[in-house]
Amino acid sequence: MEEIAPGVLHWTAYRETIGADVHSYYDLASGTVLDPMVPPEGFEALTDRPVHRIVLTNRHHYRQADAFRERFGCPVLCHEAGLHQFADGREVEGFAFGDELAPGVRAHAVGVLTPEETAVHLEAGGTGALAFADAVVRGRSGELAFVSDRLLGDDPEAIKAGLRSAFARLAAELTFDALLMAHGEPQSRDGRSALAAFAGG
Repeated sequence: MEEIAPGVLHWTAYRETIGADVHSYYDLASGTVLDPMVPPEGFEALTDRPVHRIVLTNRHHYRQADAFRERFGCPVLCHEAGLHQFADGREVEGFAFGDELAPGVRAHAVGVLTPEETAVHLEAGGTGALAFADAVVRGRSGELAFVSDRLLGDDPEAIKAGLRSAFARLAAELTFDALLMAHGEPQSRDGRSALAAFAGG
């Protein structure tokens, strides 16, 4: 576990369902965990760091939220457009784009890839951090990239164009230095300029 922006912790854990490492984040100021996996060190890594809520960047990132709910008694939040995923009885609360999910934590629209695809903005001590679900990942050489075309649907180029438009809007409207990805190592510096450049193709 490492601090990759002021008050923002990052860790990597192996997710058996997809056979790959994934990434989770904890915002100390608000007690918010994004896209929860239990840290490799166990919950002891969060000793004296209360978890008040879990936020999913899309409906597919429930991951190990059950373990966090059992340990901390915290609610799980997902954009309202993704709540159908939890008709099996899992307790997940909905939010809308633009909602402040906690002090210093706000949900912004990405959409395009899925209706509930969310960018979560953290104040992060004033420097700002922006977290993504599956809209942007790390390529094999470490560059920002899209997931493979087969995962983008019937018209990959249209999806990419829509995502680039969303990225350009977010980079223009929000202040953030760190870029937090659910799939790929985070970028702790110059994330806004990197996202803007990626949006430009």
